[in-house]
Amino acid sequence: MSHWRRCGVIRLRVVAVVVFLALVAGTVPSADADEPLDSSAMSVLESMSDYVSGLETISFSFDSDIEVITPELEKIQFTNSSTATVQRPDKIHAHRVGGYADVEMWFDGANVSVYGRSINGYTQFELPGTLDHLIAALSAGHGVALPGSDLLLSNAFEVLSFGVLEAKHIGRGVIGGVECEHLAFRNAETDWQLWVEVGETPIPRKMVITSKTLNCAPQYTIQITSWESGVVLAADAFEFSPPPGAELLGPDALIELDELPQGAPSGGKR
Repeated sequence: MSHWRRCGVIRLRVVAVVVFLALVAGTVPSADADEPLDSSAMSVLESMSDYVSGLETISFSFDSDIEVITPELEKIQFTNSSTATVQRPDKIHAHRVGGYADVEMWFDGANVSVYGRSINGYTQFELPGTLDHLIAALSAGHGVALPGSDLLLSNAFEVLSFGVLEAKHIGRGVIGGVECEHLAFRNAETDWQLWVEVGETPIPRKMVITSKTLNCAPQYTIQITSWESGVVLAADAFEFSPPPGAELLGPDALIELDELPQGAPSGGKR
């Protein structure tokens, strides 16, 4: 994994959300020192987690932005668009397109296949288990990322709330024309914000993760652009067949399918 990625990408497993006090000073009440975890914020987070984990099939699309810091302390942002289709408990098909990679991934409960369209190459490895097992394996390092994957875990609330030191219910916001509850959380190394749709379908609409341990505080942002549950899927929706002429690659080659360009400058100093 490149040094740039190590310094620029904030893993979604270490989660907690930022409150930009400089921007909202005077409008956001300070947290009670004796009760830093706002019960309202935690309740919305739990409702979102329970609702999403209870959906059997989901099809959604999202945009993601990743910031990196150059040695000259210049902040540069890279953007990607993705789609994903999930069938619980053990299937997913995801597709990410950016300026430096066009990657698809299939998981059928037994095998993972990753195909790089831009290089017409693919890799496969066995991974029997559920979607939770896949997310854990990718987090451990297989050269390919699944942004926002913690939101899809069966125990999402347990994972998202782990290590949270402060939680705040900021109020309401609008994402893509949809009214949302705006939440903010903090832990030792990261701050994070989450916008959850108001009403009977409390789905996540936006997440912003900020690193507090890196100079210039780079951020990782995910914004849901479409969401549909209960979709009817084709029988072969999670099957992969290598295209003609596609080259079978080793797992290490997956670094070429990253959402950042290779040979990029390293991140800022800690």
